[in-house]
This record gives sequence, structure tokens and C-alpha cells, in this order.
Amino acid sequence: MSNIAILGITGNAGSRIAAELLARGHRVTGIARDPSKAPARAGLTLVAADATQAATLAPLLEGHDVVVSATRFVGGIDAATLVAAARQAGVPRIAVVGGAGSLEVAPGVALIDTPQFPEAYKAEAGAGRVFLQALRGEQGVDWTFLSPSALFAPGERTGKFRLGGDQLLVDAQGNSHISMEDFAIALADEIERPQHARQRFTVGY
Repeated sequence: MSNIAILGITGNAGSRIAAELLARGHRVTGIARDPSKAPARAGLTLVAADATQAATLAPLLEGHDVVVSATRFVGGIDAATLVAAARQAGVPRIAVVGGAGSLEVAPGVALIDTPQFPEAYKAEAGAGRVFLQALRGEQGVDWTFLSPSALFAPGERTGKFRLGGDQLLVDAQGNSHISMEDFAIALADEIERPQHARQRFTVGY
């Protein structure tokens, strides 16, 4: 059993990650600007806070084994602030809900840089890529960045999926997708049995 803090617990991804971790018996602290949007559950502590400030966040992270960042990249916490808060609090591990835009679709070609990538998602995807690059430049912090597949939406918890590295995963029909429920399984598995320390990996069908 671990003590795990989740930033952005009221979001689609954060709420499902919390549910998965709680079902496995972990203790979860949910941190959000308005935690009243998250339902009360056994093992869950909710805290109202602006997680974009290291000085505010660090005291809330003390005593936790892992901090999960499930906030948006645009307008959310940046990598430097997250790392600084974790270090100040003595939290040994950081896990980040990433984006698919920075995954490669060909050697040296990221999904975000293809003509088909939707303009509406470019700002968020670009900020996610900057976040990942910042983590890769950090020394002495244990981080993991889990990118979903291109289509990342609420769905079914199947427990059947594939893991990859920096390349976008596609199925036999050429689709790239993962449910938020199965994404949560992959992240919880990584928290319990680390396989991707200081790495980005991805999950898809």
C-alpha cells in the first residue's frame, strides 16, 4: 500500500486513476482547485489547492510515495514546479499523464508535426512535449511520463492492451486508441512495479 497524491483528480483521467488506485488498496490524496467535484471514497483525502505554485504544493505532498500529475499542460503545473515541489516534500517518484502528440509516427517525426494533427489540440500537445523535454533534462529525480494513444476517451476497463516506447501504437485496423480506464491500469501497474524509470512509455490497443 502506498500513499499517492493526484493533481487534477476531478478530471477525466485523474478520476479514473484515483478509482483504480483506491480499488487496489492504496491511499490517495486528491488535490484540485475545486475538489468538491470528486466523489468521496474510502481511502481518499481531498484537498483544495492551486497546484501551480511549488510553495503551496510542497507541504501537501509531504509523506507521499508518488505524485501523479493529471492536469492539463496549458494552464496547469509545469515540469519545473512539479519537480521542485516533489523534491522539497521528499516525494521520490513523479508520474505524469502525458499526451500522444509527442509520440513518433515515423523516425524523427512526431504526431503533432503531421498535417493531419488537429489545430485545436496543438497548444496542449505542444505544451506536453515541452513538459516531457524538461523532465528529460532533470537530474536525480525519478519520473515516468505515460502517453496515451491518439484517441483517449472514457470507455471500458478491459485490462487488455499493449505497451510501447516513443512510437505511436496503432491496431490492425490502423486505429490508435486507449480507454481512460485501461490507461489507469497501465499507470497503476507502473506505480506498483516500476519498469520505466526516467522514461516515457505509451499504452494502446
